[in-house]
Amino acid sequence: MTKSRWRIGALAGAAVCGLVLAGNAGIAMAEEQHGGGEVEVSVEVAEITEPGVLAMSIAGTQVALAENGSSELVRQFTGTLPTVTITDTRTAEEIPEGSAWYVLGSSSGFAGDAGQAEIGAGHLGWAPQLIDGGESGLVAAGDEVLTVLDEAPDNVGLVDQELFASAWDSGEIAAEGSWTANADLFLRTPADVEAGTYSGTVTLSLFE
Repeated sequence: MTKSRWRIGALAGAAVCGLVLAGNAGIAMAEEQHGGGEVEVSVEVAEITEPGVLAMSIAGTQVALAENGSSELVRQFTGTLPTVTITDTRTAEEIPEGSAWYVLGSSSGFAGDAGQAEIGAGHLGWAPQLIDGGESGLVAAGDEVLTVLDEAPDNVGLVDQELFASAWDSGEIAAEGSWTANADLFLRTPADVEAGTYSGTVTLSLFE
């Protein structure tokens, strides 16, 4: 037991005795202490020698879109992609020269829960944005991707892999350690879309 735990134990015992004595004034005090000692505790933390890694994590697995900003011709449903964190624990020496990482995203179609016609992935768009891009200025969010119901250009939806975020030089920014971003999501459908619940999947992939 450490020195601090010995002291905590002693204080706790004193508190209990005080409660007992308050109601039993005639009870004799505890016996005198005739010895004691201290034990010094140390620990050696070895340096981690395993190579670092480049990894991605997402703060959640579900987003519920809500109707917002609909018009007579187009119904719109919006939400926010959970925060995405890119972490790089590698040293600059572990990163090949000229390396750059990037995150791509795409969506499946949206299937109805009662046999409704699928809402294609082209109806889902996004606007990525950095939350913490570090101080180097070498990390950037991808461009807004509009839906098939919007005017050109970039009105393709998340059918193919679209850029979510990227870093121009992995080695140059490795010391920053991590970066975060999210994206505004918007699903736009014709006004006569069939009512019901629809669900799809957005897939994010990290490459270097």
